[in-house]
Amino acid sequence: MGAAAGGDAQEGAAVAPLDPGRGLPLPRGTGSAAASQEKLFLIKGGIFLGTVATAGMIAGFGTTLAMTKKKNPDWFSKGITATAALPESGSSLALRALGWGSLYAWCGVGLLSFAIWKALGVHSMREFQTKMQSMFPAIPKNSGSSVEWEDLLKSK
Repeated sequence: MGAAAGGDAQEGAAVAPLDPGRGLPLPRGTGSAAASQEKLFLIKGGIFLGTVATAGMIAGFGTTLAMTKKKNPDWFSKGITATAALPESGSSLALRALGWGSLYAWCGVGLLSFAIWKALGVHSMREFQTKMQSMFPAIPKNSGSSVEWEDLLKSK
């Protein structure tokens, strides 16, 4: 019986600690797998956001270009090549403006994100998530939509 009691004590010591948020045992010995899963999740998220941003930029630029061509086709065709009246072609001017605008947007968002990061005093994405969840109210997870789309999409 003494040996059995000693065996039970060893089994109790080998039990994984509980996750404080869920009460579930934390995985042991899989720290590298969990870290690689989190890294993969971040990479996938970055790729998704980059794809959405690129699609939005292309769609916005294309829509603006189509609207301009439809609104004033004569000036649009004159703006394609440089002339004496217009020393710089419209396309090169637009590309230069797009480049500078993109640079300002990236730098502005980066500076804003850095300022918020430093103001909150966080050191990792997990800390940032916890801090944001403590500051803002939780979003309720309703199975039904609280917004009636038919009412929103009706013309007034």
